[in-house]
Amino acid sequence: MLQFFVIAYCFYFFFSIYTSFMQIGFIKDNKRKRAVILSTSKYHEAANYGIEKEKLALVSSFVDFIIFIFWLGFGLKFLDSQIVVESQILKAVIFIDIFILVNYIFNLPFSLYQTFKLDKKYGFSKITPALYIKDTIKSALLTLILGSLVIAGIAYIILNFPTWWIFGFVFIFAVIILINMLYPVIRDKMFDKFEKLKDVELEEKINSLLKEVGFKSSGVFSVDASKRDSRLNAYFGGLGSTKRVVLFDTLVEKLTHNELLAVLGHELGHFKNGDILKNIGIMGFVMFFFFALFGNLSEELFLQLGLNSEPSSIIAIFLIFSSALSFFLMPLISLISRHNEYKADEFGSKLASKEDLVNALLKLANENKSFPYSHRLYIFFYYSHPPLIERFKELGYDVEKEKFI
Repeated sequence: MLQFFVIAYCFYFFFSIYTSFMQIGFIKDNKRKRAVILSTSKYHEAANYGIEKEKLALVSSFVDFIIFIFWLGFGLKFLDSQIVVESQILKAVIFIDIFILVNYIFNLPFSLYQTFKLDKKYGFSKITPALYIKDTIKSALLTLILGSLVIAGIAYIILNFPTWWIFGFVFIFAVIILINMLYPVIRDKMFDKFEKLKDVELEEKINSLLKEVGFKSSGVFSVDASKRDSRLNAYFGGLGSTKRVVLFDTLVEKLTHNELLAVLGHELGHFKNGDILKNIGIMGFVMFFFFALFGNLSEELFLQLGLNSEPSSIIAIFLIFSSALSFFLMPLISLISRHNEYKADEFGSKLASKEDLVNALLKLANENKSFPYSHRLYIFFYYSHPPLIERFKELGYDVEKEKFI
């Protein structure tokens, strides 16, 4: 069975490298074309940013592959030999915490380069070193405390239930739902500054829109995202009583009222079409498949790695191989997601107007420097949203002639 997982990971690695090279070449070719959607200067900037970002991803993929070889060839066995404690639950917590820390250290240079070199070069990142360190410490503490509790919970389930993977799935699924429910509250208390909209007229228009589609929330908030990044965004956060509308201050600054309502109309389309529940269902299905697979690993696999079949090694193997196996499911998940995006665009354009939604998307593309072209294979595997050109086409907007047809 180990051979199967290794082959799957190698295929994932080499195919991701291939798609990155194809994407870089495709962007270079289309960079020479006449600019569409974006202004000429931002069109070339977006192309250059896309190429540089993909080159960084290439190097990161090679490092990830080296880490993969390290863990399977030596790291897991060595780490296991160094942790000598009686409690299997405590061992699992220490083992996985160190495992995550080592992976984080290896990937930290890429995060720093992306944030302080690449994103600053193209005018996105506004974060200061002090704020970055502050965010990192807070995230680390959250991960350490909450992550350790989750690891301890899974370890306990593995040790006490023969069919642990069923109960483990229910436990992790419940944790994910809880995190989604608490996410805006945690962001508000620890990272971002949430404020009620100062624009009373805009707030009234948004509340009227929410009421029209039957969306109940705990409020409409503006968040000071500009202290970290200049890109525009908006989202509906939380579940149940914590559900709220969150607008980046950059979005409020750049879009007109009607354009903002069109963007929110798109998001409300996801709510009205039941996409949130669909996504939870898809996530649940994928998680159940993974738990069923990793919950029935053969003893031979652990022997080949020089490990015992115990919570620490089971969780580590799950973490190592789940990303590779997810890659094979991504085309189907991305296809469903792109279909949902088209439907949300349709709903948003009816709730507001096609012109307002198109104008909002044009501003988002220019401010976020989103290159409009991507290789078909890259779209097939990685795009959860349809390419901008395709979205405009569905909305009846001809990007070549820059008019509705």
